[in-house]
Amino acid sequence: MNAAPADQIRLLDVQALDVRLSQLAHKRKSLPEHAEIESLNKDLTQLRDLLVASQTEESDTAREQTKAEQDVDQVRQRAARDQQRLDSGAVSSPKDLESLQREIASLAKRQGDLEDVVLEVMERRESAQERAAELTERVSSVQAKTDDATARRDAALAELDTEAASVTKEREIVAGSVPADLLKLYDKLREQQGGVGAARLYQRRCEGCRLELNITEVNEVKAAAPDTVLRCENCRRILVRTSESGL
Repeated sequence: MNAAPADQIRLLDVQALDVRLSQLAHKRKSLPEHAEIESLNKDLTQLRDLLVASQTEESDTAREQTKAEQDVDQVRQRAARDQQRLDSGAVSSPKDLESLQREIASLAKRQGDLEDVVLEVMERRESAQERAAELTERVSSVQAKTDDATARRDAALAELDTEAASVTKEREIVAGSVPADLLKLYDKLREQQGGVGAARLYQRRCEGCRLELNITEVNEVKAAAPDTVLRCENCRRILVRTSESGL
């Protein structure tokens, strides 16, 4: 294949732009904010699960407390009715009086036991409320950090995308001035060779594979016509000669 030396030089410009696009794409994927946001989201998920558990516990203990307080109130009302019967003198039978007094004593003990239950439930509810409040604050704090990291990531992505769009446009212009067959070969090699399809020959060294040409290869390059499209014998990339090739 033949191509004017100037066209081959422009191919190096296309390569430089392609390298920049690859760098921008890599930077886009490897922004530190990506890992930061992923870690924060994991923390948020865990904290929210813990918060839901605490809120559920608080809700359950609230119902449990209401039930326990109702039980206390029922016993209290029954004890009050019995005490009222006792005080009214309506019960005259010694046996009935003794039975009523035993029942009042039993209800007093039952009321005390139930009030202890209420206190225990209230303590558990208060603990759940405190835990839920603490977790709510932690969720808010981590969410704020996530929002900040997301804003920083989006700003960085927008900047990278703007530069990538500019480089892409420039690449289209430069590539448009390269002969179609040369550009086709370059694109094919670039795909095969990890993003580098053309390399400069600098001081008798291929900048694609970083290997120096042996004396035979140097002589072949020297003997080649200026418009001959050369290929590196080692990496098979297009080898572009410049004034710094050391020939």
